[in-house]
Amino acid sequence: MPLLLAVTPGEPAGIGPECLLKLHALRPDLPLVAVADPELLRGAARGLALDVPVQEWAPGQELTPGALHCLPVPLAAAVRPGNLDTANAPYVLDTLRRATGLVQAGDAAALVTGPVHKGVINDAGEAFTGHTEFLAALSDVDRVVMMLAAGGLRVALVTTHLPLSRVPAAITPDSVGSAIRITLRALRESFGIARPRVQVLGLNPHAGEGGHLGHEDDAVIAPAIAACGDEMADLSGPVPADSAFTPTALERCDAVLAMYHDQGLPVLKHAGFGRAVNITLGLPFIRTSVDHGTALDIAGRGRADPTSLGHAVDQALALCGTRS
Repeated sequence: MPLLLAVTPGEPAGIGPECLLKLHALRPDLPLVAVADPELLRGAARGLALDVPVQEWAPGQELTPGALHCLPVPLAAAVRPGNLDTANAPYVLDTLRRATGLVQAGDAAALVTGPVHKGVINDAGEAFTGHTEFLAALSDVDRVVMMLAAGGLRVALVTTHLPLSRVPAAITPDSVGSAIRITLRALRESFGIARPRVQVLGLNPHAGEGGHLGHEDDAVIAPAIAACGDEMADLSGPVPADSAFTPTALERCDAVLAMYHDQGLPVLKHAGFGRAVNITLGLPFIRTSVDHGTALDIAGRGRADPTSLGHAVDQALALCGTRS
């Protein structure tokens, strides 16, 4: 079986299908298998005037050169680009389940995901906070870490898709310590960094200012860092977030561990939007994703840029090589 990547285009009314088709048109030799409704892809290809032959595929079948192979998952309702439909929310989750099954069975080497719309999935009655948590549950993994990487800048997160009001309670010795260990293991095993250097951010302004601006930094984060001190790594922190991303500070580290989503990712996306890759650390398989959303406002208009998806595919292929 040749090396294959399972790709889920994500929300069918968003730009995911278009990005996948454009990427295939640009790089038809990429070893991709779409997990989607083939008629969705064919219709989108016609609308974009792209000559992309979509061929249905099942595990074990031979690959046809030049074709975009597709493991069929049927839509529940017709799709209008830019228009969300709760009827298709179960379809989105089904594509993730089927694609994860391919990787777990060894029929694909890694999973690459396109953007989903969390709101419409929840509106359909499915509790869904994001790919990261959903894939962890599918894999029966208690703890995973979300990391975004753009070039040499890597930002991992202790908490992911939580309301800001719930973040302080989620900063615990266990959550911080496990995030540190998972990040260190990934930097060694997936990125080939023998002795990782990680800046661990504080939660509060100025990392708590000695307890005057919050107690979590001294009482929770610092002890968690100290407990990981024998992990053959160079850990620093808690570091004030407002100084952690200066060029000099970043030269001294291989990754930054932020306490919450909007503490670290705005900087990462400012520095590398369109070429950043979302990587889930701690899963029993490789998973990468785009760094953008569904872009409903431009869906179906031929304006979607497949660059981020291309970087996600390339990162997955590189990680496959690192782990082999």
